[in-house]
Amino acid sequence: MERKLIISDLLRKAWQSLVAQIWVLAGLVIGYTIISLLLTCTMPYVGFPGRTALGAANTLFTLVFALGYLKNLFQALDGEEPQFSAYGQMSRKVFALLFAYILYWIIVSIGLVLLIVPGIYVGLRLVFAPQIIVEENAGALSSLRRSWEITRGATGQVFKLVLAGCGIMLLGHIAFGVGVFAAIPLAHLMMCAAYRQLIIRGQ
Repeated sequence: MERKLIISDLLRKAWQSLVAQIWVLAGLVIGYTIISLLLTCTMPYVGFPGRTALGAANTLFTLVFALGYLKNLFQALDGEEPQFSAYGQMSRKVFALLFAYILYWIIVSIGLVLLIVPGIYVGLRLVFAPQIIVEENAGALSSLRRSWEITRGATGQVFKLVLAGCGIMLLGHIAFGVGVFAAIPLAHLMMCAAYRQLIIRGQ
């Protein structure tokens, strides 16, 4: 039986959570963007060892932010105020997320080589690995397996969800580029809400 993900319901839930915590969630995205740009813009002005160090620092910063921000999004969905302590708590999961991303893109790339469609299909089935790492304290391999499990029978709905997220991001960029700072948390809140719905329906 297909597990229904009602996009309008997910959007409504995500919007309510975003409005309640808009300044925190949007502000965190703005802060991340500024710091990441500063690190990137500094690279051309330092030697090779410095560029390597800055590149590694930027990657580490991005991974820690991704994990902490996901935790903040789940807190917002629960009606709680996002806590900055989430970034310290989630930092120990950095390598799990890094390896999950690497495995994800290797698997998806192989699928894309095989006439594209298999890559898209696999990518949709494994898309919830980051949420699983944050919520279920899973490792890289187990998060990918778990995502494959919870999306069984829901691939079409996940595809629609991803398209909706892309549409939201596009609208955010069209709004003078400023709207993207609200579009990013909104799209990710929808993904987090969808993950929880799939977990509930799979029980």
